[in-house]
Amino acid sequence: MTKKVLITGGSGFIGLHLTRHLLATEPETAITIVDNFSRGKDDSDFAEISSNPRVTLLRGDLTDNSFYTQLDSDYEHVYHLAAVNGTKLFYTMPHEVLRINMQSLMNMLDWHRTKNAAGKFCFTSSNEAYAGGLSAFNQLPIPTPEAVPLVIEDPYNPRWTYAATKLIGECFVIHYAAQYNFRALIVRPHNFYGPRAGYDHVIPEMSGRIAAHTDPFPIFGVEETRTFCYITDAVEAMSELMRSSKTDGHPVETVHIGASDEITMGGLADLLFEIGGWRPTNIEIKESPAGSVMRRCADISKIKSLVGWEPRTSLKDGLKKTYDWYIAHPRKL
Repeated sequence: MTKKVLITGGSGFIGLHLTRHLLATEPETAITIVDNFSRGKDDSDFAEISSNPRVTLLRGDLTDNSFYTQLDSDYEHVYHLAAVNGTKLFYTMPHEVLRINMQSLMNMLDWHRTKNAAGKFCFTSSNEAYAGGLSAFNQLPIPTPEAVPLVIEDPYNPRWTYAATKLIGECFVIHYAAQYNFRALIVRPHNFYGPRAGYDHVIPEMSGRIAAHTDPFPIFGVEETRTFCYITDAVEAMSELMRSSKTDGHPVETVHIGASDEITMGGLADLLFEIGGWRPTNIEIKESPAGSVMRRCADISKIKSLVGWEPRTSLKDGLKKTYDWYIAHPRKL
């Protein structure tokens, strides 16, 4: 019997790579993608995926209740990836970040509990859900486990609107799944990167400046640290967690997906300079945007114990693949 999977936001960065992974590793799986293309791209990469006979594309708005009549009721796995993301949008349209993300999730959960309750629901949260804990308590452990306080540092700062939707979203999934007795999973991505991740993130932005030989070269938050998880490793982790019966029970499991090789923004720039074969003569050190955290590193011991997963792509190899893609696909102004 064919397994059916639903992916919302399927034309986006994670959605496209997840679809590609499932097509390659689950030959009997049929995939339905839902997207309104407000953020995702209907480009050649997506055309290749959507032309596969095992893929069905539904264009629609998840905030519109009438859309849900187009969905089936026998999806074994539902990946809810659709959300308004991107730091610039947090500042320019914070009210819409809140409305769209929360309304879409609530509609999806109501559809799932009434029409698809035998399936398993995956909610992609974010490390943004606890990012305010370090400055609020100054004691957030690094590496950071799943069971830490979820903190919105400043509700007046639009930077935190996306984090707020993920924090409340986790609560919705946990308590809906318990109340209506369906299987669910919460994953918290930690800095997924790779080809086709958009252009408003640190790695593509640095790559573009290197290609343009920008000098002096600006680096924001040069001493801040992050870990970066390559996208093919990340979607493999998501699919393994969804397939595992260890994440079927209650309460809902919340699981970090990330890497453990912490690097400063200055160190990241140095690696990209090496990959790009060019180094500026002057570095311009700039302050990070308000709300940025000093360190972020996930504890991934839980996912290792659940499904034996750990990232396989080294940061240098992943950056090389990513840099090469962005050089071949420069931003169109």
